[in-house]
Amino acid sequence: MSTTLNPYLSFRDNAKEAMSFYQSVFGGTLESSTFADMNMAEDPSEGSKIMHSSLTTDDGLVIMASDTPSSMNLDEGSSYSISISGDDGDRLRGYWDKLLDGGQMTMPLEKAPWGDVFGMLTDKFGTSWMISIETEDSQG
Repeated sequence: MSTTLNPYLSFRDNAKEAMSFYQSVFGGTLESSTFADMNMAEDPSEGSKIMHSSLTTDDGLVIMASDTPSSMNLDEGSSYSISISGDDGDRLRGYWDKLLDGGQMTMPLEKAPWGDVFGMLTDKFGTSWMISIETEDSQG
C-alpha cells in the first residue's frame, strides 16, 4: 500500500494558464475539466473555469489545481512552498530557469551552507518554489 502527497493549487481564474505553464516546465500529461464539463457551474459565466486539473510528469511528479468560483473565498494568505530536490543538476536548473521566467527570485540558486545548491523563487502565478540540487558535499 502506498501514500502520495500532491500539491493542489487554487487560483481565482487562471488555473488553465498556470497548469499549461507548469506542463511547459515539467512536461507530462495534463488533464483538465471545467465546471461546465461537470455540470457544476452555478454561474454560467464561470462555466469555463477549471474545476479540476492534474499534471502528471514522466518522473512521477503530480501537481493539481483548480479555479475558485467567485461565490467562494480564495485564501491567498496561506504560506507554502513547493520543494523539488534531487541530484540531476541540469534538469533542476532547467526547472529553475523556466519557473523564474516572469517570476521573482527570492534567494539565488547557489551553494548553501549545508552543501546543496539551493534557491527560492515565486513564479508568475504566485506559487513559491524551492529547488535543491544535491551535491557530493551534501551526501553524508
